[in-house]
Amino acid sequence: MREVRTITVATGEEAVRLDRWFRRRWPHLSQGQLAKLIRSGQVRVNGGRAKPDTRVDPGDQIRVPPLPDAPPPGDRNKIDNRDAIFAKSLVIYEDEEVLALNKPSGLAVQGGTKTVNHVDRLLSAWGEGLERPRLVHRLDRDTSGVLVLGKTPGAAAKLAGAFARRKTEKHYWALVAGLPKPAEGVLELPLVKRGVGDREMVVPADPKDPDGETAKTEFVTLARAADKVAWMALWPHTGRTHQLRAHMLAIGHPILGDPKYNTEASRALSGELKLQLHARRLVLPHPSRGLLILEAPTSREMKAGFERFGFDEHEADPEPFAKRKKR
Repeated sequence: MREVRTITVATGEEAVRLDRWFRRRWPHLSQGQLAKLIRSGQVRVNGGRAKPDTRVDPGDQIRVPPLPDAPPPGDRNKIDNRDAIFAKSLVIYEDEEVLALNKPSGLAVQGGTKTVNHVDRLLSAWGEGLERPRLVHRLDRDTSGVLVLGKTPGAAAKLAGAFARRKTEKHYWALVAGLPKPAEGVLELPLVKRGVGDREMVVPADPKDPDGETAKTEFVTLARAADKVAWMALWPHTGRTHQLRAHMLAIGHPILGDPKYNTEASRALSGELKLQLHARRLVLPHPSRGLLILEAPTSREMKAGFERFGFDEHEADPEPFAKRKKR
């Protein structure tokens, strides 16, 4: 882009950081390039100088200076027709503002040093720049299920805001070792990241630990396999890293197939099973109309667990927390 333009912040982008507003539109800009443009006054908000963390709101006028062209995509970021077809096969809902995928177990949401294939890369199937869907929440690599994205900056901002303000309802299915008692309830146990052995884990925090973060999980037992395994519905009211996995381990009922949060008993029960955790249902406000209710078909990993312990996914209560809400 070689000319100066003035762009109006769109409806739905309340209180978004200026640097984030830019990166949504021109993702090829590095943070250093953007900081220099803002620091030198080439970027202005409503005629005045700003900072990268300046919050902009709908109706604000952003002066956008000439920007460097996006480099041609390298082989690392290209997706071929096969990848594009795979990405589209994951869709469980799509309209002009919202995209929802059934993320498979083993596929990371974002890339890293050793992670080349991930959901963020596959989003190129929908286009680049403003056409590229935007992540608004996360799922662990080994957790399958509903992953929702915004297809416009405004929609992404509203969806992310719903998660931040806890206006969403996230229901997970999990197979856990043993039978939790009571069979249903609420677990409020603060969590903190700590080094455990040679790796970092999320563990229960001391109430006086300033680094501890509040974490709340509601749970209901859906079915039992003898006295060995319980099929649980889990509703995290907060969104802490590894919250469900850490909480279930903390009460002595780790999720089966978990390579990190486990016990000797859960490892024996798991055998070759992969992580038995599936983001089954997500209820949240649509960016412009009504309520979205999204459900992800059961993953093959969970189906393997159901088959092993004799559970029938069709017998699940579709509203396992409805009775608890009325109390």
